Amino acid sequence: MHIRSEAPGDIAAIEEITKAAFLEAPHTDHTEHLIVNALRDAGALAISLVAEVQGKIVGHVALSRVTISDGSQDWYGLGPISVVPERQGEGIGSALMGAALEALDNASAHGCVLLGEPEFYQRFGFAPKAGLILPGVPEAYFLACKLGGEWPQGEVSYHDAFQVRN
Repeated sequence: MHIRSEAPGDIAAIEEITKAAFLEAPHTDHTEHLIVNALRDAGALAISLVAEVQGKIVGHVALSRVTISDGSQDWYGLGPISVVPERQGEGIGSALMGAALEALDNASAHGCVLLGEPEFYQRFGFAPKAGLILPGVPEAYFLACKLGGEWPQGEVSYHDAFQVRN
């Protein structure tokens, strides 16, 4: 497996992988591919990595800056993260997570937030953090990982691209 930054020729494959990855997922309105495209179109897709196996793209992870009401800087939101259904459970998502956190570290990010299953993401250092909230989301599923600096306190806002609808 090889993980690299997305290239212009990858956009269609990323869209298809993202659609397929979330097709049967619970708790989705199936806009994940639209979110990635809207982030890219707005110039807000800060980090976009693909996983390739034998030259074929099988996974993708997107990261974009978030705003925190206390004014904390250099925090990012991870997601969506996608792996083609037939390759899920093979470690591709874990490899993408590791590469994403390394890319954030290289970018001197202070931390990262995400919305997801605590059982999966805790192995990467993510956990709920009291005082750091995403309005309307159960506290147990809004997770954070500090990479540097101090823990922020306040409401987190994702880029407007996350409001895109079908």
